[in-house]
Order: sequence, then structure tokens, then C-alpha cells
Amino acid sequence: MDFVMDDRRQVYTRYGGVALPTDLGDGLAAYLPNTSFADQPYRVSAKFRCGGKERMIDIYLAQVAKGRDAIKDMTELMRIAQKRYGHLYNCTPGA
Repeated sequence: MDFVMDDRRQVYTRYGGVALPTDLGDGLAAYLPNTSFADQPYRVSAKFRCGGKERMIDIYLAQVAKGRDAIKDMTELMRIAQKRYGHLYNCTPGA
């Protein structure tokens, strides 16, 4: 998983990616226009622990509503996704 996250970090950083809050694990959110990812340029990825195991969630969006803060919205979507993951798999994200 480290290899996958390192690869994403390199790409996202090249496009001004923003680190996620530490409570969401190791992750970034970015807008990747004019790339091979142009069909879903809004991206957020996080590697986190849940139930003592490393997990990873990626969320890709085609668009964000005009006037919205895409990075903030993707960060909150990741927070929701990790909480939901914890409920589904009976583990606590971050633990």
C-alpha cells in the first residue's frame, strides 16, 4: 500500500495537492485537470488504519458544484467514507 500511496502523493503534489488532516491518515486531495484523469479530475486518497490493519480509500469525482470548495468537500467525503467503512467492517478508523 505504501507504493500506491507514494505514487499518488507524487502525482497529487505535482498538481498542488493538499494534505488531509492527520486524523484521516496519510492522504491528499487534489484537482488534476488536463491529465489522463480529466474525466474525474477531483481526487482524494487516504491510507489509514482500521482495526489494526492498513486500509485505503480513493474517491474520484467528475465535477464539484460551482462555488464549492472542492478540497474541503473531498476532505469531508473522506471523513464520511472512513466512518462508514468502520461501521461496515466493525473497526475504528485511526486505530
